[in-house]
Amino acid sequence: MTSTVVSRMMRLLAHDGSVPRAGAHLSDADVKELGNELDALRQEVLADLGAADARYIRRVIAAQRGLEVAGRALLFGASRRWAWWTGTACLTVAKALENMEIGHNVMHGQWDWMRDPKIHSTTWEWDNACPADQWKHAHNVLHHTYTNILGKDRDIGYTILRVNGAQPWHPVHLAQPFYNLLFAGLFELGNAVYDLGAQLESGEKTEEELKQGLADIGRKFARQALKDYVAFPVLAGRNARYVLTANLAANILRNAWVHTVIFCGHFPGDVDVFPETVLDGETRGQWYLRQLLGSADITGGPLLHLLTGNLSHQIEHHLFPDVPSNRLARIAPRVQEICARYGLPYHSGSFPRQVASHWGKVVRHAFPSRGKHWG
Repeated sequence: MTSTVVSRMMRLLAHDGSVPRAGAHLSDADVKELGNELDALRQEVLADLGAADARYIRRVIAAQRGLEVAGRALLFGASRRWAWWTGTACLTVAKALENMEIGHNVMHGQWDWMRDPKIHSTTWEWDNACPADQWKHAHNVLHHTYTNILGKDRDIGYTILRVNGAQPWHPVHLAQPFYNLLFAGLFELGNAVYDLGAQLESGEKTEEELKQGLADIGRKFARQALKDYVAFPVLAGRNARYVLTANLAANILRNAWVHTVIFCGHFPGDVDVFPETVLDGETRGQWYLRQLLGSADITGGPLLHLLTGNLSHQIEHHLFPDVPSNRLARIAPRVQEICARYGLPYHSGSFPRQVASHWGKVVRHAFPSRGKHWG
């Protein structure tokens, strides 16, 4: 007999309110067993962590810092076009690595088991305008708890984009394909005020706490701007203009890359969005089911996975946010096998396919829908 909770959830997810979505065939026992299997997989990986994993993250950090030094050195001596392009490329990759494979994953606590105070979720401050503590609350606590639940997860369209038919339409959404491009280039600034916006809406913070949070954002943004747009250009002397434009370009390109990777994992056309009612009595197995149905992977090689911070394995990351990123590629085939055994979809596609899919959703939902529907 199918679970009443799961069946209700899947009916609510139906595009027209009547056709059950993937997963409605699972019984209570099936969902419980699914949760047990995924719990066991997580524990197996965590128990196996060791020296090889520690070497991995330290090597990535060393490579990232090497790329940044090389990029800045080239830009300081830039007098030819190739030096500017090469230096900018090095700096862009360094910033992407720092934000994705290092910052995002360190601040998730994936490397806390090493007990290295320099590579720890409580001490890491990333190269981004958003203060680490505010990002950890918005991302680790809110997003990963309420993944893809409309009304709870502010990552669904980041409050400015309509990406699901159940979201109310407003004429301003007609312009969202255009302002999404601007949002991509300024993504770190959107992140900077993101958590504060959530707390303002929820009323969690007092007026004094909100002012303090805004002051923290201002200080972090000022430090970032001073570093990239004042200090390094001044140190470059006659090459100040080259350094300034390269830093600006690297930040915009990094922002656009991060935006694209995140949208590819959360908004392709085949992922599900959930109503708040799924939280009623939600079990561990049902939480896992929600992560599976509400995420998508990007297929590709090791370099793509590295540059995405292994968020190309978004399904696995949502299932196991505290598992080190270097382990997700090895976990993915086992998760895929579990999905096949339980008759569940495993959403994945090439990078071009996922980009086209999420942009298609941004364009499609810029226009009013005929009736309220999910998906």
